[in-house]
Amino acid sequence: MSRVNYDPLLIGVLLMFVLSGCLQNTDKGVPDIKLTPGELIWIGDQVFRNECAGKQACLVHWNQGEAFPSLGIGHFIWYPTNVDGPFVESFPALIRFMRDQGVPLPEWLNELEPLDAPWPDRATFSQEEDKDGRVSSLREFLWATRGVQAEFIVRRARNALEEVVAGAPDSQQVMLRDHLRDLLATPGGTYAVVDYVNFKGEGLSGKETYRGQGWGLLQVLQAMADNDQPALQRFQEAAKAILTRRAGNAPRDIEREKWLPGWLARIETYREPDQ
Repeated sequence: MSRVNYDPLLIGVLLMFVLSGCLQNTDKGVPDIKLTPGELIWIGDQVFRNECAGKQACLVHWNQGEAFPSLGIGHFIWYPTNVDGPFVESFPALIRFMRDQGVPLPEWLNELEPLDAPWPDRATFSQEEDKDGRVSSLREFLWATRGVQAEFIVRRARNALEEVVAGAPDSQQVMLRDHLRDLLATPGGTYAVVDYVNFKGEGLSGKETYRGQGWGLLQVLQAMADNDQPALQRFQEAAKAILTRRAGNAPRDIEREKWLPGWLARIETYREPDQ
């Protein structure tokens, strides 16, 4: 399998996270995400390819049709001042995680208060992108901290599992735990769970719904068939159905006409390494 190259310092950081217990087992009632340093690097690479095709320029990007820029290997959402969108904001949480880990931040970012995106809209960002030193410094920073971002993505998924199961009706919780146990038994299934939480969220926010129907990890686990097919295949089929439903419920044509094909292509990457 091909990889986005990480320098030895980043690999050392990843190993430190594993050895310090960040990816160790817990006493929760759901299975845990346990990764070797190599598996963590592979998952980070996969997420980076999904979001940015492995390109540094894409680490700070503003998609057409969105009210916020997307940053880092996971395209973490960052809302401008006075923008309160329907999707869970994740970039400020990444910055808090980096501060907790002692990661030095660009000076302007460290002093930004409140921690809101400094560009009010996509048009302003597009006009200033090539001459705004903050954009270039942010790209360089996010390129240099890819390993820490991978750990943040995995940490978010780990912390979500118990809440996702608890968010289901009591009658479904054993089934959801079984689905997670089957998925997390392999690197490919673990990647699918981690990437989907980063990609479409936990499925627990009442704001992240169209016509009362969500599209996060909870909804995909609920939609998984209970048959003899491999868990990863069942997860893929359920994810495609949930995302297709979201696009059908969406108020904007762009989700059906432009975004859905890319979403479905992303789900096709949910495979075991070297497949």
